[in-house]
Amino acid sequence: MDVLDLARAQFAVTGSLHFLFVVLTLGLAPLVAVTQTLGVLRNDPLLLRMTRFWGQVYVINYALGIVTGLVMEFQFGLSWSGLSHYAGDVFGAPLAIETLVAFFLESTFLGLWIFGWHRLPRWLHLACIWAVVLTAYASAFWIMVANSFLQNPAGAVERGGRLVVEDFGALLTNPMLTMALPHVIGAGLWAGGSVLMGAGAYRLFRRTAEREFFTRSLRLGVVVATAGSLLTVGFGYAQFSPVAQFQPDKFGGAALAGAGLGFMILIGQLLQLVLLFVLLPTIAWLPRWRWAHPLLMAITPLPFLAAMLGWLAREVGRQPWAVYGRLTVADALSPGLTPAMIITSFTAFTGVLGVLAVVDYLLIAHIVRRGPAAATLGAAPLPEPGHAAALSL
Repeated sequence: MDVLDLARAQFAVTGSLHFLFVVLTLGLAPLVAVTQTLGVLRNDPLLLRMTRFWGQVYVINYALGIVTGLVMEFQFGLSWSGLSHYAGDVFGAPLAIETLVAFFLESTFLGLWIFGWHRLPRWLHLACIWAVVLTAYASAFWIMVANSFLQNPAGAVERGGRLVVEDFGALLTNPMLTMALPHVIGAGLWAGGSVLMGAGAYRLFRRTAEREFFTRSLRLGVVVATAGSLLTVGFGYAQFSPVAQFQPDKFGGAALAGAGLGFMILIGQLLQLVLLFVLLPTIAWLPRWRWAHPLLMAITPLPFLAAMLGWLAREVGRQPWAVYGRLTVADALSPGLTPAMIITSFTAFTGVLGVLAVVDYLLIAHIVRRGPAAATLGAAPLPEPGHAAALSL
């Protein structure tokens, strides 16, 4: 493999690993917010315990996902300086907004939510998690604005050998964005719902004492995964129209992109049929059907696989363009790179992201195995030492 192929492979692998964290974050955030909202409105202790438990899973995934995002940022400076030079004034703007506005706000509100249990008024604490959801989705919006610009450089003109923004509104209403964003949001809900479904099936299969807790989790997961599948598949097919208009040779000229796309559609359609016509109609009995629980656990990773294949199809199908019709991938590559340099960074980045992905899913599995009784997020604070001593007297 030459330098260009190595750099492309590096970005594909690291981008795919990072996307695994992203889809779970986008799926779990609204689930946690909805369970807390219903728990507060109904004064339901079980729903609030579900909020704490799944919120802890969300926080772990979010924290480790931040590091994988930083690795992605490093690559633009190390391997793709040609892209930064030619299109950085346009491509960098939504990324900067995502970092400075959405990401920092999201982190701030998430910190208030994590440490605000038993300290903030319940309605203010509830508002914090909804702020986390809104800023997480705003973050996804700006990332997709940047990516859609690479797919179709709308709103930009070339001046002095560089792209500059001419129409910011056109950048935000890019046809390659309007259908892709709901598609990604649906994929997140599908993945988040599948995690609840799979974890609930696992604990029920093990005959847990927390039967009602995981029965509700399983049923909520099936409903959310089904809704996510409808969004994902519907807006996935809706993307064919803008793709045919702006990238007519996207899948015809790239065999690899066509095979990513084909497997994604196959997985998505089969899972959607199972959700709509098997799991959703039997949702009342699923928690009691122990024979079905291993099957639910087995299909839990499939939405993540489909999401990764979808990302690869979107990116590989753009080749050989970094900015479609304007800048080739070869011209976007940083000058002076050697195979040894790329192999070194490839090994380091893939090693870091791979370890983080393994740690993330091992921690999540550990939390699921221990159950809600071991959740530390939002636990009641311990009494003050002096107060405890007085009580003992």
